[in-house]
Amino acid sequence: MDQPLMVFTGQSNPALAREICANLGIPLGKSTTEKFANDNLFVRFEESLRSADVFIVQSLTPPVHEHLMELLMMIDAAKGSSAARVTAVIPYYSYARSDKKDAPRISIAGRLVADLIQTAGADRVLTMTLHSPQVHGFFKIPMDHLSAEPVIANYFATRVEDLERSVIVAPDAGDLKRASSLARRLALPLAFIDKQRLSDTEVAARALVGDVKGKNALIIDDEISTAGSLVKAVDTVLEAGAKQAYAAVTHGVYVGPAVERIEKSPVIEVAATNTCATANQKSRKLQTLSVGPLFAEAIWRIHRGESVSSLFT
Repeated sequence: MDQPLMVFTGQSNPALAREICANLGIPLGKSTTEKFANDNLFVRFEESLRSADVFIVQSLTPPVHEHLMELLMMIDAAKGSSAARVTAVIPYYSYARSDKKDAPRISIAGRLVADLIQTAGADRVLTMTLHSPQVHGFFKIPMDHLSAEPVIANYFATRVEDLERSVIVAPDAGDLKRASSLARRLALPLAFIDKQRLSDTEVAARALVGDVKGKNALIIDDEISTAGSLVKAVDTVLEAGAKQAYAAVTHGVYVGPAVERIEKSPVIEVAATNTCATANQKSRKLQTLSVGPLFAEAIWRIHRGESVSSLFT
């Protein structure tokens, strides 16, 4: 493309944005975000965007609504500054959990947020590992949906001793497709836990389907929020005779009691990619996997008008 490539970041995950730019070999764009005394936000780009191919990096992590509003304002400001194209790079799209009307008188917030992003003026969206893949269909603009599976597979392959004596475990039936794909990639058997959610922070395991006895249980999930599901999954596989348990997820949100629960759990290690900033979450058990190069490659291909489908798996 003739348009210059420019990458900017909101306040949610500037470290990932800097890593993306380092891999692209370009400087991170200059922008300012301020909060007024009345809690209103103010955003401004500090350089010309005219005719540029603009990518704005912003994960929807806590405070979610402040980060969402900042993203919307940055998109709007970029369109108003005559950018040729604006791509919202949302490594963690938290509202993907709200994808259906499963109770009366509720909002399908995943669709609402998609509408807001499009109304703000985004021409394209780039994200990673949606909790509910059908959220992809809420967007009427092009969306590229990356997978962290290659990064997670490499983590297990290089970190877990005696990998051939391991089994991939899905913490609930909803994660079976993702876990099955990883199991095929690593040539390992598959197991899953039949889980009942009691509340936003509490779950109960009803049954374990598959053989984990004497094996390394490698638990795979899309995200860790309060770590309730993870801790219950670890307890379940160890009670079923697993030798030890590791876990890897795409999004390490780590809110509320998450880190404390992980510290007290017998899980050996928990790895998450850097789609969510975790600078304030300290634990000897937490490992961070980089997806900066993957996002950089996707951005470069989008900018060049090339296919990114090979990065989806």
